Amino acid sequence: MNRNQQLQDSTAPTQRICQRTRFCKQGQIHWVSWILIISLAVLIEPNLSAEQAGQKAATAGPQATTSQWPLFRGDPLSTGVAHGELPAKPSLLWKHKVKDGAFEATAAIVENTVYVGDLDGTFYALDLNTGKPKWTFTTKDKDGFYASPAVYQQRVYVGDLFGRFYCLDAATGKKLWEFETKAEIDSSANFYRGNVLVGSQDATLYCLESASGKLIWKHTIEDQIRCTPTVVDARCFVAGCDGKLHIIDLEKGVSVANVDIGGPTMATPAVRGDLAYFGSESGTFFCVNWKQANVVWRYEPKRGRGVRSSAAASDKIVIYGNRSREVRGMHPVSGKQLWTFNTKQRVDSSPIIVGQRAFVGSSDGRLYGLNLQTGKKEWEYEAGGGFAASPAVAAGKLVIATDDGVVYCFGKQP
Repeated sequence: MNRNQQLQDSTAPTQRICQRTRFCKQGQIHWVSWILIISLAVLIEPNLSAEQAGQKAATAGPQATTSQWPLFRGDPLSTGVAHGELPAKPSLLWKHKVKDGAFEATAAIVENTVYVGDLDGTFYALDLNTGKPKWTFTTKDKDGFYASPAVYQQRVYVGDLFGRFYCLDAATGKKLWEFETKAEIDSSANFYRGNVLVGSQDATLYCLESASGKLIWKHTIEDQIRCTPTVVDARCFVAGCDGKLHIIDLEKGVSVANVDIGGPTMATPAVRGDLAYFGSESGTFFCVNWKQANVVWRYEPKRGRGVRSSAAASDKIVIYGNRSREVRGMHPVSGKQLWTFNTKQRVDSSPIIVGQRAFVGSSDGRLYGLNLQTGKKEWEYEAGGGFAASPAVAAGKLVIATDDGVVYCFGKQP
């Protein structure tokens, strides 16, 4: 019996709000140093704004670059913004079918390897250029993966549906250590200095030593944690099923502030500067000033369904999907709706921004490429199986998996 079955009859009413329908059989630094760090960041990646470069310098952990997508939303800030470009109309380069499998997790891409786990308990490392397996890892009781992997310093970190959190060797798949929480892990990992952060449905955010899995501290809230923790400087943001955005001190593991959002959420906050963006199960979308711990604006549609899609945020637009079959583009400062694109089914997949386009999957089985300014469809691919997973982009390729067990890779034909 897996952890889901064990907890099914004992789930509290407040927890049921956040339950998901599955598709499967389913310190100080001298100011001179700061200038040097920021200057180097701008030189290395000239397409970054000064704000992005400053935040990258102040945020520890792996970063999205043109050659890698190491975290669920690409970077510690969870912006969902890719560096580099894709063709206007990407071509299918390869697909990898898993027998009797299903995917809801978003892939990570590091050093020409795609890392992703399925809902039947197998974790895959695939060659980015061919789609061929490099290695696989299977969990003890075949408890699957909803969480997306995080890859850092040649190690893969990922949690399963039983509540075990694994550290694997990125080159071989060998298990280096594991840490057991008390409930399912939907949260993907993030990093702060030498520590790895992960949330669990046991309502706890864990801070572990990344090399050994040793518990450094834990922070418990009033209900489940399903989102990925977002990291900025020495602060962490967790949007919880208890209806609050939690701002946590990463040095001490204590609460700095909470922002009441009036209902549960499982979406991961995206941070740009002082602002955090995310939606809730009521369909309301929030912009929160995390330094002042207050709501700057909120968008409440007349007939809204839940927002499980995590936003992609640039300095010009914020994009998210919802269960009302829509993808919305919002102005990041004013909260004005810029455009809406309608799909045929719910959009739990989280969009990403690549150049002048946004890419997002839908449960209607289609992957869409939308014009960033207008929201008009410029490209689509009909896969058949639905998309709960989100796209990952690196090395000129887009990778995404479906709920019927296929990993797809798109890019420019050689």
